[in-house]
Amino acid sequence: MQAYFKTNFGELYNGDCIEIMDQMIAEGKHIHKVITSPPYNIIRPNSTDRGYDLYKDGMTNEEYIDWTVRIFNDYDKLLQENGCVIYNMSYGAENTVGMNLTVAEIIKQTNFTIADIIVWKKGTATPNNVSHNRLTRICEFIYIFCRKDELMTFKTNKKVLSKRDTGQAVYENKYNFIKAKNNDYSTDLNKATYSSELIQQLLDLYVSKNDIVLDNFNGTGTTTYNCEKNNIKWYGIELSEKQCQHTKKRITKGVQECLF
Repeated sequence: MQAYFKTNFGELYNGDCIEIMDQMIAEGKHIHKVITSPPYNIIRPNSTDRGYDLYKDGMTNEEYIDWTVRIFNDYDKLLQENGCVIYNMSYGAENTVGMNLTVAEIIKQTNFTIADIIVWKKGTATPNNVSHNRLTRICEFIYIFCRKDELMTFKTNKKVLSKRDTGQAVYENKYNFIKAKNNDYSTDLNKATYSSELIQQLLDLYVSKNDIVLDNFNGTGTTTYNCEKNNIKWYGIELSEKQCQHTKKRITKGVQECLF
């Protein structure tokens, strides 16, 4: 398996994420954390409101669930013991139930369960709401999945503040509510780019310097760029070659915005 782009810390692969992860498994590669934001499957197939240069939402809920379960089964084979999956999903006006149906089937059909749900409050809500009875969605959800038998042992970076007389540790509070700007500037290639401000907070919460992070929906490279900036090892997988080009240029130049 040949990487599209390599750095001192990471490798970017261009192709279908399940096919690439299957090859990673066959080659004995491993990871410690997944930080990713998949396509939400909430946009009409012919919509031009939001999307990507290559992938278009439009699966049925059943197809999307089957696809997601396959992805999580690959995570199970790639993740080291006590790893976790940090998975950003949301719902939309065109599909209000897909997110919850998918999460339920991940729990039913894979070795993973929910450890936490983080509410991410974005800086702005777009598009402006024109509904007479629907609320404006300014929050999205980040699901923290771990293996069911590792619910009490998976790793975070919470610090021990003190110990009780019994020896029980008392940890710092880390709240399941994050404020971060929406994205790192949308491009013609990807109208739903990720947020560096959000990624940095997630890295601080869950990732250690010795971890390897996977983003199998790499997009324009926000997760992998921030891993590179923090000297954290990473793998990225992206279906779109143009977005791989964007990531390569972004990481090579070491800038937040890369328009070409």
